[in-house]
Amino acid sequence: MLRLRHLSRTFIALLALQLLACEVTAADAIRVRLDWTPWGDQAPFHLAQESGLFKKYGLDVSIDDGNGSVATVQIVGNGEYDVGHASLAPMAIARSKGLPVKAIAGFIQENDIGLLVPKDGGISSAADLKGKKIAFTAGSLEAPFIDRFLATGKLKRDDVDLINVDAAGKAGMYMTGRADAAFSSVPFFLAVVESKRPSTAVRFADAGLRFPSFGLFATEKTIGAKSDALRRFTSVVAGCWAYIFNGHEDEGVKAIMAARPQAKLDPKVLRQQIDTLKNYAQTDAVRSLPFGTMAPSDWQQAVTTLSQGGLLSDAMDPRDLYTNDMIDPKIVAEVSTALK
Repeated sequence: MLRLRHLSRTFIALLALQLLACEVTAADAIRVRLDWTPWGDQAPFHLAQESGLFKKYGLDVSIDDGNGSVATVQIVGNGEYDVGHASLAPMAIARSKGLPVKAIAGFIQENDIGLLVPKDGGISSAADLKGKKIAFTAGSLEAPFIDRFLATGKLKRDDVDLINVDAAGKAGMYMTGRADAAFSSVPFFLAVVESKRPSTAVRFADAGLRFPSFGLFATEKTIGAKSDALRRFTSVVAGCWAYIFNGHEDEGVKAIMAARPQAKLDPKVLRQQIDTLKNYAQTDAVRSLPFGTMAPSDWQQAVTTLSQGGLLSDAMDPRDLYTNDMIDPKIVAEVSTALK
């Protein structure tokens, strides 16, 4: 009878250990939804995966491509993934409408939207757009700010010919010369059109339209339940970005191509996208901070800009939109030098 009791206790103890192991495994599994089909801003995820860094930090990471930042925000907000990578402005807008999402890292912290113009087109500011045909997408983030952008050149909508184009068709219209200019994400679009129509950009950020671009976010429920795993994951990705931007851009390109061979990507396009992203990565407020850290002043400016565009409530507290608790400076520093 004593032996039976001992065996029962042993069985219960083993079962408890197995259940604990299952819980640890579940907590360390991170499901990621990216912003779009493969492009340069996804380099740190694939580099971390390919180099074994996720595994080194006790993470089992699965990475799925996306079909737009807005869709990623909704899908992650509904709990289908643990973490999303997308433009953080749509994340902020969704939170203001009740979706319980919050930014946990900022990687491209300047507004990436701008006006693409041909290098030989004689357009250097909004003032040069009078009478020009400009492609835009009505449902995109650029649309609410077009009037304010044009106003910096003392123009109104009646002074230009705005052509509403589906996002997928915008590059083709611009490259073939059917539009004189096009609003879009500068780092993505610039590299895509370069071979057909060498271009430059007039940035929204330079017109005072400031809000964050790409970063990581999660629901408050996931942040609470998986804080330790999320902190390691977020910090590894931030460290990989710091490493890539420090002269290792080609390693980022190779990692994307190795991870998505079926996409038949052009390494020159990916490299230009990463190079352009670097120019948008940090604001003055975060330049001296560990990569991925966000600044209160930047989010305050974001709330002001987005509310002026009618996308947020003026009363929204910027502190409700983000947390830096998921950035571990020690891991970011380790990873940024680990691949050298």
